[in-house]
Amino acid sequence: MATAAIVAAFLCTATILGAYFFEFVLRYAPCPLCLTQRIPYYVAIPLAVVVAIGAYAGVSRRLVAAGLVLIAITMLIGAGLGVYHSGVEWKWWAGPSDCSGPITNFGTAGGLLQRIETTPVVRCDEAAWRLLGLSLAGYNTLISIAVAGIALWGAAAVRNDKARA
Repeated sequence: MATAAIVAAFLCTATILGAYFFEFVLRYAPCPLCLTQRIPYYVAIPLAVVVAIGAYAGVSRRLVAAGLVLIAITMLIGAGLGVYHSGVEWKWWAGPSDCSGPITNFGTAGGLLQRIETTPVVRCDEAAWRLLGLSLAGYNTLISIAVAGIALWGAAAVRNDKARA
């Protein structure tokens, strides 16, 4: 049970560090959907650490299992965000208006040049990087599903241990 939480924390941390590597080292600016996809990791990492500590400290198995299920739910939400973002990149559906499609609202003419010069636009509907046909959003989906599966495996192991006792 602690193992599942530790592996989840490790994978989530590695994923966020990978996102930071792409952003700060390789200079791929994240779009608004990319930033939103990080939120489940920001929730799952400390939760997984707390669950692992609780498992080692002897907290009730039921509470540890509940924590692992909560990690799984969080990461399934992350997978859903990844699927949504991937679909936007593949033009299967429209993305948010602030980062997808044509820019139609330029505001007043007087401040247009200043707005263009000072507003960075990172499009959500264009994959900045792909490997084997998958964008970072696609890899986020796969990683999120894997972490959710590990957390559910850990929760099931807690239940199985409880049934044997």
